[in-house]
Amino acid sequence: MPVRGVLVRLTDAWQDILARRAGNTQTGAYPTPVRQLLGEMAAASVLMQANIKFNGALILQISGDGPFKLGVVEVQPDLSLRATASLVAEVPEDARLSDMLNQHGQGRCAITLDPKDRLPGQQPYQGVVPLSDAQGQPLAQLSDILERYMLQSEQLDTVLVLAADDQVAAGLLIQRLPVQGQANLAGQASAGEVVDHDEDFRRIGLLAHSLKREELLGLDAATVLHRLFWEEPLARFEPLQGDQGPRFACRCNRERVSNMLRGLGQDEAEAILAEQGQIEIGCDFCGAQYRFDAVDAAGLFKPVAPNAGEPGARH
Repeated sequence: MPVRGVLVRLTDAWQDILARRAGNTQTGAYPTPVRQLLGEMAAASVLMQANIKFNGALILQISGDGPFKLGVVEVQPDLSLRATASLVAEVPEDARLSDMLNQHGQGRCAITLDPKDRLPGQQPYQGVVPLSDAQGQPLAQLSDILERYMLQSEQLDTVLVLAADDQVAAGLLIQRLPVQGQANLAGQASAGEVVDHDEDFRRIGLLAHSLKREELLGLDAATVLHRLFWEEPLARFEPLQGDQGPRFACRCNRERVSNMLRGLGQDEAEAILAEQGQIEIGCDFCGAQYRFDAVDAAGLFKPVAPNAGEPGARH
């Protein structure tokens, strides 16, 4: 049938993201609704990256007009990922998505595809959808928002089931494949055979939607697939795990932070030092905290002497 699926279960990677945030002395742990939404974003981002096999970063961003200001998940082609959320006010423990992000209908979801081999002047591709339906009514689930995005951007019907807690972030994606074109199922039916591909997708989609949150979070992949699709013909692929699978990775380092400080300028750096005694910068993704004292900061703006032997070098 022209239907494909991807199932993801983030365990160590997701727990690492939460632990790093909880260990940050400046921010502390995310509130429960934020952890659940960010976990769903992480699972969905890995699903989409694995599904399109894009040679570049896939970045899922969700922003709004509530206490949850911005959430970002970035997944590289090798499925390494990082995630963060920015809050501007307290998030109640029973907050829903619309309470956190879409109080006045200004919430937006953006997916950016940033190719590694970008040509000069080429801009990343970005698609943006509101957190509301065509009638302007707030959408209750992240899965509803992303299903709408994928229908608009890829013109392919998609079913998404997402869930997250403090141990697991998981998701199931079911997508209708085009019947015509390369790598499809055209020509596989016997001569004269009539195949209702719409009915196939509807049936598989209904089975996927029957998956309960506790099943998605608590059952292993083999059990989930058997429970949902035991009557369907499945072609299963070897799962990507360990170094080949999803894992946490952050690209921050002291050199990147140093370059950022140079961009601020020496006057700004000296003003921070005069006020605080040191410059402290924390990575929102991994929680690492970088500190620069007056000596460190002076070294950032020290002119680089030319190498000996080069034109203009002094001995």
